[in-house]
Amino acid sequence: MDRKCLLVIGAGVLIRLVLFTAFPSLPTILAQRVEISTPVTSYKRLQEGIYLYTHGVSPYDGGVFHQAPLLLSLFSILPPSTIVTNLLYVLADIFSAISLVQIASSGVPTVTPHHVSPRKANSWPPWAIAAAFLFNPFTIATCIARPTIVFTNTIILHAIAAAVNGRRGPAFVSIAMATYLSLYPILLLPPLLFLTYDSLKPISKPSIQAFSAISVIMLSVVLMVYFKLSHLITGSWEFIASTYGVHLLLPDLTPNVGLWWYFFIEMFDSFRAFFLCLFQLHLLIYVPSVCLRLRKQPLFALITLIGICSIFKSYPAIGDTGLYLSLLMLYNHTFPLMRYTFFLAAAILYATFLGPAFYYLWVYAGSGNANFFYAITLVWSIFNALIVADAIYAVLRDEHETERPELIGKDVVQI
Repeated sequence: MDRKCLLVIGAGVLIRLVLFTAFPSLPTILAQRVEISTPVTSYKRLQEGIYLYTHGVSPYDGGVFHQAPLLLSLFSILPPSTIVTNLLYVLADIFSAISLVQIASSGVPTVTPHHVSPRKANSWPPWAIAAAFLFNPFTIATCIARPTIVFTNTIILHAIAAAVNGRRGPAFVSIAMATYLSLYPILLLPPLLFLTYDSLKPISKPSIQAFSAISVIMLSVVLMVYFKLSHLITGSWEFIASTYGVHLLLPDLTPNVGLWWYFFIEMFDSFRAFFLCLFQLHLLIYVPSVCLRLRKQPLFALITLIGICSIFKSYPAIGDTGLYLSLLMLYNHTFPLMRYTFFLAAAILYATFLGPAFYYLWVYAGSGNANFFYAITLVWSIFNALIVADAIYAVLRDEHETERPELIGKDVVQI
């Protein structure tokens, strides 16, 4: 890394350390925000699980703790000091920034074996990509609140960084760990396969079928190892239902920035199973369509799926959106092709500020109801979806102009 990258990372670390030390109550305040912490990532619930685990009680008995056993093991051996915990989260963000620098330095966002962007000279340098992550208010707030989504995001970024450099082992071990922690990263496997395969040297390239089979076997073996270690830690297999069943069955209807919680509060029990399957399948159907249409740019396909998951998964938070927006900066050379940049940025700011206000009116002031908060989460989700759609349009327009250079700068009515 060059000096600018180190300076940016140092500044990002300094901001986090200042917030941790100058405002010692801030982590507790942010950890209570439903926009940042969810039932499956909450640091407060993690602390409760650690307390039960260290006192010989299964943390999965009460239906409150929904996180992976390896996290229990990690945090139970840490010194009981908030300083150590804070440094661990800051360190995770440092690793995330380094991974983003590696991804940007690889050149994959602008040059792949199937596509060379005519705008590659306009791409931002790696230090600017790191700055977009480290100074993003969503990622800063997520780091300070200390939800476990921070570790999932770090591991996903490490998997992508390994994939763009053709390192299959670290890529699939990392995506297996991310899946183990949060389940939904398994949807990133197909574009990660394409991304890793395209990054291999032509001399040592096997067929795509053999490569995929070996990679899936590797992922499965690593996941089985993680599950066995979890079984040894907890002494039972009940963690599977508590950790992964909660993503699929949505037993905890705590409000969040997602689309599920209010819908299933109002749902009749007789329809619950049907709509659970429908919502999960809705998320799943994006995987083949995105991977096939964006086959020339598997990194962007992977980023797009991260953005879709940040909207439609069962327990989303602003940390998921922060990850997507940080990765989207890798395709900044296509931003001039986006159609609604200012409008979408203003709408996201609108939802960001009104979300906490509407939640306060509902829960604390008592002058509103659940519709207040759900309405603003709908606005949040709609405009996040429009960002994903507009980014796809810009990248496809960039591809189209590569194939048809005579159309550069001309209006396209339909592609």
